[in-house]
Amino acid sequence: EEYLKQRANEGNTAATAPTAPPAPIAQNIEAATPSVGYGSASSYLDTLSRTDAIAADMLDSSRKASTAASAPAKTDNFKSSPRWRKKTKQLATLGPASSDFEMIEKLFLAGADVFRLNFSHGEHAQKKELLDIIRAVEAKYDHPIAILGDLQGPKIRTGTFANPAGELLQAGQIFRFDSDETPGNAQRVFLPHPEILEASEVGHVLLIDDGKVKVVVSGKGPGYLDCEVVVGGMIKDRKGVNTPDSILEISCLTPKDREDLDYMLGIGVDWVALSFVQRPEDIVEIKRLIMSYNPNNANPPHIMAKIEKPSCFWGDNLERIVELCDGIMVARGDLGVECQPEDVPILQKTIIDECRAQGKPSVVATQMMESMIESPTPTRAEASDAATAIYDGADAIMLSAESAAGMYPEESVLMQQRIINRVEGDSHYSKYLQATRPKITDGSTASAIILAARSVARNVNAKCIATFTSGGETARKASMKRPEQPICAISPLKETCRHLAMSWGVYPEYCPTENLDTDNFRDMLRTCCEITLRKGLVSDDKDLIVVTAGFPFGTPGAANIIRVIPAAGPSYWDETL
Repeated sequence: EEYLKQRANEGNTAATAPTAPPAPIAQNIEAATPSVGYGSASSYLDTLSRTDAIAADMLDSSRKASTAASAPAKTDNFKSSPRWRKKTKQLATLGPASSDFEMIEKLFLAGADVFRLNFSHGEHAQKKELLDIIRAVEAKYDHPIAILGDLQGPKIRTGTFANPAGELLQAGQIFRFDSDETPGNAQRVFLPHPEILEASEVGHVLLIDDGKVKVVVSGKGPGYLDCEVVVGGMIKDRKGVNTPDSILEISCLTPKDREDLDYMLGIGVDWVALSFVQRPEDIVEIKRLIMSYNPNNANPPHIMAKIEKPSCFWGDNLERIVELCDGIMVARGDLGVECQPEDVPILQKTIIDECRAQGKPSVVATQMMESMIESPTPTRAEASDAATAIYDGADAIMLSAESAAGMYPEESVLMQQRIINRVEGDSHYSKYLQATRPKITDGSTASAIILAARSVARNVNAKCIATFTSGGETARKASMKRPEQPICAISPLKETCRHLAMSWGVYPEYCPTENLDTDNFRDMLRTCCEITLRKGLVSDDKDLIVVTAGFPFGTPGAANIIRVIPAAGPSYWDETL
């Protein structure tokens, strides 16, 4: 109710359902944007420029269609609403229930910081249309929004059966998986994945149809596995097969994934989620592939590894995977199939702790508000599940079918926002974060500045920590320490701002180079004051801001300056401060 009243009082487009862009714009997006390879000269930056231009056109159409539109600079009261005060980020998956400008705008206003495009479903042209709508919303509210493209990954499935209804396997019987393409029966079935036949050993478990049927390998030979059925049930054509005890010698990128990745790089997504990660080498593979598309390294998308295989926890695999990628998704769907249910909460905490220790964003996903696909409210267990992920210290929580295909996409995002604000306002939350705050031990100047900034901000009761950053590393280190104050990350790169939309407590702000005089630090401080005021992070002239920066500006990890200034500007100082 508070959220809806806030929207109604602002006189903003949120108060009156905005009109979606005219159909011809959406229909002609592909025609307006020719396909350009990621590796061609300046292609990635060109793609971003074209996308921004299309977003501007869509924004202009939307504003003309809506008489209630107002400029972002006039939304001070709006920016102080709960949607803008949370630190934990929200990901919302887009789909049939959330595919037009009006609904995507509603999801953004309800709390979504990142939108997920699931490449397991839909056509490329649909994804491009969604991306352009997101960029138009981003331009309308002058706030960076990240777009995550999620690759499908390999799908391991059985062959077909002679009986279209499938076969009922009985506990205790022996069932064979083999390389014979003949349709299966009650004793055997074709398994079109020789790598499973090769990697599985006696005693290894195979799970069929999301674990509904469980078998254990009792014998093997050339081109076959004999398995004892432990948990019986119906098995039908092309059901999924999970191999929790084996590392399969296959690439995590299928030919479809490579085509999808090529398209993602061409349209300019900000994050790429990699499925079926088994080991650190999988991250190296996709990074090499991206570099081959983009040899000039023009701000490539960040890589998010989806942890859904038990092998990720063998030895030091998890530590190395987190080190190699830019973020981690706790993909509890497949992880919950291949691991014991009682282990999943422990693994979730383990992943989040490792991400915090290395300063990488972590996202908890899958079935967070599952009942809200058909219900306007979640179950109490779902609310507790979302709250637990926040208490654990996750950077973000995600919605899948709830926002993509459910009956209540806006309500599900808003419910997550309400849970986030409620948990973050609880004293137990700050106590837990303080007790589990990781140590920064790399000995770098940037780390020392960040530690000092947090300490100073706490001691002088500052309202905000502001950092000037080029690649986002300083802001991520500040987020790693989970300060009590919000972090305003000011960058001359849109890509950096969008990457930082995934990080806990970070409020990114794009400031074009022409508006940022990096040769005059006093002017940079004035710009900082203007930005933090506009974003609602400070409200009074005497509110203090702890500012960090690095010179020469633009040098990665060169944070070497810390200043405390009042919101009134660097030239103002009151004796009461």
